Amino acid sequence: MRTYMEEYKYWLDSDTVDSATKAELMDIAGNEAEIEGRFKAMLSFGTAGLRGTMKAGIGNMNVYTVRYATQGLANLIIEKGGQIGGSSTEGHGVAIAHDSRNNSRLFAEEAARVLAANGIKVYLFDDMRPTPELSFAVRQTGSIAGINITASHNPKEYNGYKAYWADGAQLGPEHADVVSAEIAKIDIFKDVKLTDYLKAREEGIIEILGKDMDEVYIRKVMETSITRKYIEQVGPEMKIVFTPFHGAGYKLVPEILKRQGYGAIIPVEEQMVPDGNFPTVKSPNPENTEGFALAIEYAEKNGAELVIGVDPDSDRCGAVVKDGDSYKVLTGNQIACLMLDYIITMRKELGTMPYKPFVCKSIVSTVMANRICEMNDVKMYEVLTGFKFIGEKIKQYDEGGDENFIFGFEESIGFLGGTYARDKDAVFAAMMMAEVGCYYKAKGMSVYEGLQELYKKYGYYIENTESAVFEGYDAQDKMKAVMSNIRADQPEKIGLKVTGLKDYMTDIPGFTRSNVLFYDLEDGCAVAVRPSGTEPKVKTYVMAKGDTAEEAEKRRKAIRNAVDKLLKA
Repeated sequence: MRTYMEEYKYWLDSDTVDSATKAELMDIAGNEAEIEGRFKAMLSFGTAGLRGTMKAGIGNMNVYTVRYATQGLANLIIEKGGQIGGSSTEGHGVAIAHDSRNNSRLFAEEAARVLAANGIKVYLFDDMRPTPELSFAVRQTGSIAGINITASHNPKEYNGYKAYWADGAQLGPEHADVVSAEIAKIDIFKDVKLTDYLKAREEGIIEILGKDMDEVYIRKVMETSITRKYIEQVGPEMKIVFTPFHGAGYKLVPEILKRQGYGAIIPVEEQMVPDGNFPTVKSPNPENTEGFALAIEYAEKNGAELVIGVDPDSDRCGAVVKDGDSYKVLTGNQIACLMLDYIITMRKELGTMPYKPFVCKSIVSTVMANRICEMNDVKMYEVLTGFKFIGEKIKQYDEGGDENFIFGFEESIGFLGGTYARDKDAVFAAMMMAEVGCYYKAKGMSVYEGLQELYKKYGYYIENTESAVFEGYDAQDKMKAVMSNIRADQPEKIGLKVTGLKDYMTDIPGFTRSNVLFYDLEDGCAVAVRPSGTEPKVKTYVMAKGDTAEEAEKRRKAIRNAVDKLLKA
């Protein structure tokens, strides 16, 4: 194994490395800390794939690390028989998509070149597409795997590489470990196969996907609509502001809303233009109130009842609703509960509830959803954070048994209402949020008023997610230290008395090991702590419950203050 300085020199001396990259590396000559940060270790390939800043070096996103990772994935596919003429029962070929980020198209084409050189069929989208359409396309094309070039809602300096398997879900640990091991075996330059992109297209080993796939996907999403009853009553005049945050949702989200019958869709024009620099926002994240500033201006100007925003790869969907003369940004938990109650209520009313329905959510998402399911005789399954685990439950119970999936979500504004995909879908979520808006408008209520009615019915739940951000190339070490310190000195009280602890690094039936601590507190409250799998953050989730909104908020504040002290201890 080469030292970081040897690796740096290896790149400078390689005939494979282009002149622009070498010039970038020459600029950091003598800066040992920078060189160490870029070359100490390969950008980690895990179940979330790769994600990092776009710079030269093995610890960053660039054409060489993308090719390197793809060769590792190709080796896994070849092992499974996924080459052209192979014998795998899981399918052949790889579907590839990308978002609007800088270099995303380049990275997608480079991945396609590596796969084609390894004799693996490629289905490459002609332009940017929503992440869930990639999940859908993997199964639609009968592929053994999928690749999506995206860094979701990260800042503009980042890009990423998500790998999927034949079921349309992101790689599970067993496959991710194989890819990681294959990467470790090979040389980043000598052992990576590469072919000419245009030649591979001419030979048909790289096939381009376009509008035909869009059409099949849109029809599948529209099949998850619950009823047109309220859309027909109020949809044509309901004013909806929409923003794709300069990303891949700019085309299909307005298209599906139009087809559903909404006649007053107001686009945030400045943000409808795909742009990897995200010039109108600090961060293209529809979880953040700041990101909606421009959209709210549009809403105020036009008197809109609802604002819908999807992140750059269009798998997460946020919403802003009117409350009197002001606008409130809903949390992912609030959106989920609104959708869930609507889906259950209307399916019961219409007689369309399937046999043995079930819902699935991550363990860090609101327990209000558990209460909604409990009061409506719907089964709830809980999984670790990562939508691939929801995808696994769909495969396990919907495809492999007699239970039927009706809704899945994560608190980080990820939602899915059908089995056509195995990843969260902002195209679905935008359609469903508009449908929820029509449901309440037809009743003479705002969505915000509808939410208050749900609290009265099911109890008052207030959640709060915050992140401790760690900087520097040793950020991962700092995060590990925080988690180790908490485990070494387990608290008996976190604002409220601790009544139970689940450490998911130990063996818990039904769960793979994961670096998550979940504390049950008295009065039905809870706290979860976990390091992010994609960013240098330790995320903390506070879940408070009360008989009144005031009581729930009082408990939330007490728990949050205690959690913040816990992280600093």
